Amino acid sequence: MATSLSPSLFRHASALLLKTLTPRTRPHASLRPNHKHLAPITTSPSPSPSPSPSPPPPKPSKKPRRDSPESLLRHRLDMCSKSLDLPSALHLYDDALASSLSLNLHLYNSLLYLCSSFPHPLGLQRGFQIFSRMSADPSVVPNEATFTALARLSAADKNPRLAFQYVLQMYSSGIPPKLRSYGPALFGFCESRDLDGAREVEAHMDASGVVPEEAELAALLKLFSESGNADEVYRILHRMRGLVHRVSDSTAEILERWFESDVAAEVGVEDWDEKKVKEGVVKGGGGWHGQGWLGNGRWCVGRSEMDGSGVCQKCGERLVCIDIDPKETEDFARSLSALACQREAKDDFSRFEEWLDRWGPFDAVIDAANVGLCNQRDFNFHQLKSVVNGMRENSPLKKLPLVILHNRRVKGGPANSPNNKALIDSWRKAGVLYVTPHGSNDDWYWLYAAVKCKSLLVTNDEMRDHLFELLGTSFFPRWKEKHQVRLSFSRRGLSFHMPPPYSIVIQESEQGSWHMPTTVGDDIETPRQWVCASRDSASDLSLADPLLIQMKS
Repeated sequence: MATSLSPSLFRHASALLLKTLTPRTRPHASLRPNHKHLAPITTSPSPSPSPSPSPPPPKPSKKPRRDSPESLLRHRLDMCSKSLDLPSALHLYDDALASSLSLNLHLYNSLLYLCSSFPHPLGLQRGFQIFSRMSADPSVVPNEATFTALARLSAADKNPRLAFQYVLQMYSSGIPPKLRSYGPALFGFCESRDLDGAREVEAHMDASGVVPEEAELAALLKLFSESGNADEVYRILHRMRGLVHRVSDSTAEILERWFESDVAAEVGVEDWDEKKVKEGVVKGGGGWHGQGWLGNGRWCVGRSEMDGSGVCQKCGERLVCIDIDPKETEDFARSLSALACQREAKDDFSRFEEWLDRWGPFDAVIDAANVGLCNQRDFNFHQLKSVVNGMRENSPLKKLPLVILHNRRVKGGPANSPNNKALIDSWRKAGVLYVTPHGSNDDWYWLYAAVKCKSLLVTNDEMRDHLFELLGTSFFPRWKEKHQVRLSFSRRGLSFHMPPPYSIVIQESEQGSWHMPTTVGDDIETPRQWVCASRDSASDLSLADPLLIQMKS
């Protein structure tokens, strides 16, 4: 995917490049790339001013010298890549050629990346020249990064067809393309409104097993909606439903423009087979039917919120809860265990799995570190105790939840208080406290326990850091939505914010309306914003009409 530059950085880089093209009798100091610290790279040392006795020859080092010309060139090019300094990088490249210094794959790729990051004629021209020289070197074999940079160069040159040809060449060479490899061609075709080219890239992505993300789907959605292709808009909207779930504000605006368009008002059927639609809903697991646009006439479009039971405050329609396949949960638990055993001491995590089999299952699991430190400077056992007791009251069988706590929390500090010692001992005896060992990450333990027990998970952790990125699956956000219990503490006391009784994904109703959750909102204080699109103008209920909404739901 092409690297985007901020407007200020792009203006600065363009100014530098334009100045390098302007002939001067004496170059301005600002155009001498790194004129002080970028000394020319030479392959031989400078002669010494006077002869001196030669010292004994040093023992040959097993490692390449860090100050070798190749190492210096790599270091300096890496610095240019970090700062997006193309003029300095080209200066280094020209010096290396003048010194007959050979370049390896990494150095060529760094130069191609920089050239492809600037849509300036000089960057494009030099980029293709560098690749031509690279191709002539039999010791350098292009890889995925090489072809991706060439695709970006081609797209910057307004040639998405050539960008796609580089992807095809990569594929035919046995190099699997990545999502970023397809981006330049796909975005280029979409910007030039080439429907056939965009479909061709999308089809090749699917055949290669490369899954598009929101940016790629939004580009396709914009292309098909602006071209008035209702069938393709419907298809892409369903791809978004399955892959994206929630849309950014910019994508929401594309959707709103589509539903407000004349073309959207003209497509759809007035009389549809309700039985077939219901069968589609059942077959799809709920929340969509996939039978095409239903209804006719203008759409009523706007932003909305859902009440606690999932009723849209704009149209009065109730969203549904989409079930999770039990097999998906079991597979996810196994993958969690495998990842945890890789990241944690295997014996430690295996002991926890055995302990959980013995004492579980639990109705709820508590991330005790998060709960005990919520709005607190020091770990607060009283706060943790109130959450434990509150979740016991919420349990159908009044069972105590599982408390996961790191061993440093049960030794010293607040844990030494007599009351807290007694509390910890009571949880141990009841078999509801698991103390994770020294050096462990307790996130693995409470997440695995909640998934394995199919229980609620009490934590305000948004679960967005590196650990959760490792999961690499669309299942986790859906599981989190249905199982996470969040907390708030106020003067009125403790409040539990239970999982919503509806699914926060794009939903297509049996009556033909659409509800699309955005990424705007979704915290305890700010409700999530939804895009609501319905053809029933009579159902466009104001937030000031709660009685009508209640009657309709």
